[in-house]
This record gives sequence, C-alpha cells and structure tokens, in this order.
Amino acid sequence: MELHELVAFQANNLMGFKMQLPDVKDPQLHALYVETIQGLEQNLKDLLQFYPSAPHPARGGSKGDMTGFYAGHLLGFAKTAVRSYAIAITETSTPQLRDTFQKQLNNAIKLHAKIFNFMLERGLYPSYNLDKLLATDVQNANMALNM
Repeated sequence: MELHELVAFQANNLMGFKMQLPDVKDPQLHALYVETIQGLEQNLKDLLQFYPSAPHPARGGSKGDMTGFYAGHLLGFAKTAVRSYAIAITETSTPQLRDTFQKQLNNAIKLHAKIFNFMLERGLYPSYNLDKLLATDVQNANMALNM
C-alpha cells in the first residue's frame, strides 16, 4: 500500500504545482517549481511500471470536476498533519506543549476521518477495493502527467 500512498501523494501534488506554476513570478522559485514538476513526472512514470495488473485508462487529462483533486489534497494534508503531530509528541519534553500537540493530533485524526468518509461516500477513494484503488491511482497519475 505504500506504492499507492506515494503515487496518490505525488499525483495530487503534481496537479497542484502545475496549476500554481503560471502564478509563480519569481524566476528562481519558478525554476524550482519546474524542477519539482519534472521530478514528480519522472517519479510517477517510474512508479506506474509497478501497476501491471491495474487498467491503464486512455491518456488525456480532464479539466472537468476537480472535487476528487481537492478532496485528495485535503486528505493528504490531514494525513501529514496526523503524522507530524505524532512525531512532535515524541520529540517534546514540555508537558503543556505535549498536551497541546495531543489535542491537535486528535483534531487532525477527526478531520482525516471526515475527509476520508466524504471521499469514500462519493466513490473518490475506493479504499476497500484494491483493483479500483490501483486503477484510480493510474488514472490520477496520468491526469497529472497530461496537465
């Protein structure tokens, strides 16, 4: 499942970076965005080779409903927040700060559950159907590559 996590994370961020690129005016930052985009594109191409049993939809990105992208972006943020708070709790020695981190971790877990359920209910994250999950990864990666 780590393959899925990496492909979903990178495809979602690749779409976001490509959407943001036209608004990045600083030449050095723009170059960093381009380098990041190219790196993510290569990563996805490399990782998609490990999806031999998943169907490969026809290439060609869709500019339609972006609900799945936006929800996936939120889910990735929430998952990262949970991990970051869990790590922060193990690294702090101040009891009040630890209590604050724990409260915020619990809120991040609740937010993650809400976003996950939103996506699951709408068929945007077929987590209980591995074949469909992998096919969705391939579809989203190809959409990101073709933006």
